Amino acid sequence: MFGNKAQMAGMMKKVKKMQEDMQRMQEELKSKTTEVSAGGGAIRLVMNGEKQIQELKIDPSVLEAGDAEMLEDLVTAAVNEAVRKIEDATAQEVNKLTGGMGLPPGLF
Repeated sequence: MFGNKAQMAGMMKKVKKMQEDMQRMQEELKSKTTEVSAGGGAIRLVMNGEKQIQELKIDPSVLEAGDAEMLEDLVTAAVNEAVRKIEDATAQEVNKLTGGMGLPPGLF
């Protein structure tokens, strides 16, 4: 009987530490930025860990071309790539903390 209480207390301690570590990791990831480019550098985008665009640079030659559809495609590609990189980095960090426990996506 006492062994079960000790095991439960130990497990609760581990869960609390994991939650604290997860919170710290989430804060660290929010402050990190990811930089991507598209169109051979015609578009350069910087996004933070909260998936907010911090900077968007467009090469003037793209604007001079007057091809709005191409510009839209390049911006879309850059945003999607940045989001993918952030999600991959987050998944890797979560996996490190959880030890590959296979928790459901979006849990943290």
